[in-house]
Amino acid sequence: MDSNAPPCIILNAPQLAHNIGAVARVMANFGLADLRLVNPRDGWPQERAWASASGAEWPLNAARVYESVTEAIADLHLVYATTARPRELQLPVIGPRQAAADLAAEVAQGRAAGLLFGGERAGLETADIALCQAVVTLPIDPRFRSLNLAQAVAINAYEWRMTVESGAPANFREGPPPADAAALQGLYDHFERELDEAGFFHPPEKKPSMVQNLRSALGRARFSDQEVRTFRGVVTALSRGRGRALEKLARRKAEGDA
Repeated sequence: MDSNAPPCIILNAPQLAHNIGAVARVMANFGLADLRLVNPRDGWPQERAWASASGAEWPLNAARVYESVTEAIADLHLVYATTARPRELQLPVIGPRQAAADLAAEVAQGRAAGLLFGGERAGLETADIALCQAVVTLPIDPRFRSLNLAQAVAINAYEWRMTVESGAPANFREGPPPADAAALQGLYDHFERELDEAGFFHPPEKKPSMVQNLRSALGRARFSDQEVRTFRGVVTALSRGRGRALEKLARRKAEGDA
C-alpha cells in the first residue's frame, strides 16, 4: 500500500455482486480506490458488480481477494470495524466523523489504514472485530437498524472526504509507529499458543471468548514493532522459565523415587 494512500475498504463475506459494485461507486465518489474482498459468496470477479458500479471501474479492476480478514488487514496499522450491533468486546466505540479524523491522522504519517465492513446478512463476527482497534457505529434510529452495505460505506467515505478536504489537523502519535496487523497476528498466535500449553484456557468452551478479549486488549495498546518483539520476548522467557521449573520438579521427583 502506498504511503499516504487513502484508507482501504474491506468487505468481509459480501453476498451480492450489485452491492460490491455499489460500494465501488461510492468509493470512487469520495476518493477511495483500494477495495479488498474476503471470501465473496459467489466468487470473483462477478460481471454484475461492474454493471452496478456505473462506470466506477477502477476499485473493481484493482480489487484483491483474500481468504480471511487476517490476511486482508496484514499490512495495515489501523483498522476500524463498522457495526451497528453492541458487542461484548471492550473496544472504543466512535462515530464515523471521529473515525475519519483518526484515519486521516494515520494516513498523514504514511501508515496504512482501513475500514472493515461485514456481510449483508450477518455483519461482522466478534473474532474479526477483535482484530481491530475500535468500532465505528453510525447514529442509526434504533427502531430500524438495517442499513445497506453501500450506504454504510458511503457515510464513512463521505466523512473521510470531508475530513481531508477541510484540512483537519492530524493528531500525531508520539514515538515509533505502530506495528502492522501481521506483526500483531504473530504476537497473538505466540501468546495464545503458550497460554494453551500452560492450561490457561479453562474451561475449553470459553477459549474463543477469552482469545477475543485478549486480542482486543492487546490491539488497543497499538504496540510498535519493537514493543511487539519485546512482548514476544517476555512470553518466550516465561515459557522457558516454566519449562525449567517443570524439569527441576521432574528431577526432584525422580531423585525421591530413587
